[in-house]
Amino acid sequence: MSFLYPLGLLGLLAIPVLIFIYIIKSKYTEQTITSTYLWTLSEKFLKRKNPINKITGIISLILQILAVIFISIALAHPVFVLKGRANDYCFVLDGSGSMNTVQEGSTRFEAGKERIRGIINSAADGSTFTLITTGNVTDTVMKQTEDKKTALRQLDAVEPSFVASDFAGAVSEAQKYFSENPACKFYVITDKTFGAEKNVEVINVGSQANNCALEDVDYAFTVGGGVLVSGKAFAYDGDASVTVELFYDGNGRAVASTDVTLTKGEGAGFTIEWTAGEDESLPQFSSLKVAIKQGDSLRLDNEVILYNTHSDASYSTLIVSETPFFIQTSLLAAFGNLKREVVSPKDYNDEMRGYGLYVFQNFTPEKMPEDGAVWFINPNTGVDGTSGFSVRGVEQFKNAVELKLSTSTSSKVTDLLKHTDKSDTTGVTQYIKCGQFRNFTTLMTCNNDPVVFAGTNAYGNREVVFAIDLVETSDFAMSYNARILTYNLIRYTFPEIVEGSSFYCGDSVEINVLANCTAIKVELPSGKAEYLDTSTASVKYKLTEVGEYTVTATVGGILQSVKVYSQLPVAERISGATEASFVLNGEPSTVKRDGKYEDLLYAFIILAVIVAADWMVYCYEQYQLR
Repeated sequence: MSFLYPLGLLGLLAIPVLIFIYIIKSKYTEQTITSTYLWTLSEKFLKRKNPINKITGIISLILQILAVIFISIALAHPVFVLKGRANDYCFVLDGSGSMNTVQEGSTRFEAGKERIRGIINSAADGSTFTLITTGNVTDTVMKQTEDKKTALRQLDAVEPSFVASDFAGAVSEAQKYFSENPACKFYVITDKTFGAEKNVEVINVGSQANNCALEDVDYAFTVGGGVLVSGKAFAYDGDASVTVELFYDGNGRAVASTDVTLTKGEGAGFTIEWTAGEDESLPQFSSLKVAIKQGDSLRLDNEVILYNTHSDASYSTLIVSETPFFIQTSLLAAFGNLKREVVSPKDYNDEMRGYGLYVFQNFTPEKMPEDGAVWFINPNTGVDGTSGFSVRGVEQFKNAVELKLSTSTSSKVTDLLKHTDKSDTTGVTQYIKCGQFRNFTTLMTCNNDPVVFAGTNAYGNREVVFAIDLVETSDFAMSYNARILTYNLIRYTFPEIVEGSSFYCGDSVEINVLANCTAIKVELPSGKAEYLDTSTASVKYKLTEVGEYTVTATVGGILQSVKVYSQLPVAERISGATEASFVLNGEPSTVKRDGKYEDLLYAFIILAVIVAADWMVYCYEQYQLR
């Protein structure tokens, strides 16, 4: 036996104090009587009780000493060692999306926690508990925790995730622990099927469940002004008949639906058409929800939300040119919702602000706009140091010289040249020779000089330079690549905060940091909020929950919001999916750890009985002296 708090034994010093008090305590009490006759008469009865009276004081002293002993020992917290009676336990708890499946009134994740809770409660005192969870990351929640209450409290705080499970990290962590402690008992709590579970006991908490899901859902506008939604529905655990409904903007009433008959394990395509009546038109909507009407065991994959990302988009553009016709009708026509205004170079002044894009053709302003993107077409000079380039002269040729697309494999070049055709050649007889002193991305060259390049200016706004005349000295404007490249550059100039709106949980989405963006807030489906770094051109953000995310960017003091929807991964929709083996290499040990007994509940009960008995003796003594 050992004591956890040995200083508690100092309470035993109270025993000599009690004995000293007992010795010096007066044995006589002063009483008032009415006559000596009554006193003499009472002594006849008191003599019969005198033997008891003589020992009551000693009994009280003994009880008080015992109480002091028990209190001191209880404060010292004695621990009794039980040789070889305890174990080390390590639990690997599956926290993947499929563990959210509901069966018998609770989720598989809660059922797994309940199994762990039972093992902890039944374990011998002195055992240790280690918990490893899989989910967004592999996390060791607790390691070799001895206190059962602490272990249960940490277990209760664990929440499931929604991503696809990754047991590789859990196997690695468990293998390290097994190498340190081969006598440890390992349990894997999951709803998946494992093979070759060497040195591991797998507890499968999965059972037969009914699950249907939606996949590849998208929409398009019809010629008649309606909306056509298409996609696939799946039944993973048996044949089923489901109704797929269409809602818009959170409206609780379905505007259209279709019935789909499903065969187990096979997808069935469906379409839902939402059309207006004869005397009405479809309302402007910002989102569509496609959902399976019938409920099932895993509701996380029963609906998909689609967003109309351009429902209220507008891009204001100021064109400064003497000959704007081609720019209006061809160059910028690739993006139909650009709002264009035109002024001549002589009418332009620095007071003209508030546009998303400024296009300067054959003209260079004295001062760069600070509030929007800038395109230069055939510039005659750069704008001090803010434009990031300088004009070094004009290169002229008698015969046309070929413009070449960049061969760089960088992600930015690849994205900006997406869908262009390298066999589509373009010739020029003149171009502006430019020098660059900012970090630009070159997209087209002539004689190894940059002719079309893009980047950011000193104000952080996106900038595109065409160092050629688009019509008079080149045939670039008539080429196939001109239309494709222009469209890509407009997308680059007016970037979406998030490219795309439908993802899977576990995906990392790229969030663009727009010019003059000072803050980006991401609101998760759970209601939590996170703020992202705005010091780079873009930032990647991992989706860890199923549902609707709201990304809000503060751009020039104005809030811009977009929504994206995160779906449950396909791999987590299949009940009882098979995983790779969970093998811990090495030979287990049979040596157990020492257990211990430190439950002082009975000691405190005995102490309470002793104190109560002492109080009864004291009360009896006082009663006899009355």
